[in-house]
Amino acid sequence: MRDSLPAVIQITVTAAASYAFAFFVLGHQAPLIAAIMPISALGLAGDARPFRVLEAVLGMTLGIVLAELLLIGVGGGVLPYALALGLTLAIARFLSPTVQFTISAAIQCTLVMLVPPPDGGYFVRTIDAVVGGVFALLATALLPRDPWRTALRTGRRLVDAHILVLDDLVRALRTGDAEVAAGSLVRARAASSALDEWTTAVDSGVAIARVSPFVRRSRFLLGRQQQMLPPMDLATRNLRMIARRCDYLLGDGVPRPQIADLYVRIAHALGVLRDSLGDVTAAPLARHALLEIAKHDSPRVMMPGAGDSEHNALHATRPYLADLLQATGMSLTEARAALPPL
Repeated sequence: MRDSLPAVIQITVTAAASYAFAFFVLGHQAPLIAAIMPISALGLAGDARPFRVLEAVLGMTLGIVLAELLLIGVGGGVLPYALALGLTLAIARFLSPTVQFTISAAIQCTLVMLVPPPDGGYFVRTIDAVVGGVFALLATALLPRDPWRTALRTGRRLVDAHILVLDDLVRALRTGDAEVAAGSLVRARAASSALDEWTTAVDSGVAIARVSPFVRRSRFLLGRQQQMLPPMDLATRNLRMIARRCDYLLGDGVPRPQIADLYVRIAHALGVLRDSLGDVTAAPLARHALLEIAKHDSPRVMMPGAGDSEHNALHATRPYLADLLQATGMSLTEARAALPPL
């Protein structure tokens, strides 16, 4: 509920303003569509990009216009409704691959076909749709949802997910508990959902910052997070690889405290990287901490005489560290050069 409060305020104000404009200014007696349009177009999802809102508005307006035309041409009833709905679904699907676009058009078509038209004629609802759409688009610029804070919150959730996986692996490696290792693999796989949320929040925030004069100051911080997304995507994939290697390694139930110590240091560095999402001055600190870890990440030095399974688990941390170093602002070449030769 706390995370959704900005969207709740935005939708409430916009729907009420759109309804009031259609009722008091245009004189429409029941401007239902004018209120529904902003609610459906803005939605509670984190993705409130102007393009996505516009797409939703166009989809709903399409359904309304087609329904109004068919009502004039063939009238109401079950068969005309079925015809209108099928035609709306087909045309909307042809125009856009987005499922929400098609469903929004179909819902609006249903409202127009099955709810008696208000006084003043059929195309009053089309006008209400335009009013609601304009208010929804204005809301993305004039009533933004503080996109930087949303992106910051979701980005921290992703880094926290990485830390939790490493904490589980540390516990498993120090005790030889295979069940804990298996649980860490499940948690690592689930981290992809946090990555998707962060990607959506950052892309939405960047798009809103381009049109809203109230959040332009966030463009730099959002842009930095946008640059961090590709390496953190790769790091999330490599984290799953690390968890898989450890899950296999601990099948014998033997503790490996040397590897656990390495993961403890990485988790601490991730905590600094997490802070850098909201404070760019922390990025050099995170980079320094990761560089100190990377320069000692040699399986033969850390665990001389160990078997292939141990070395494979340590090998998996090398691309992971390279990804995290890129997230601090280093290039791929610099990140690879920071790792000792095998």
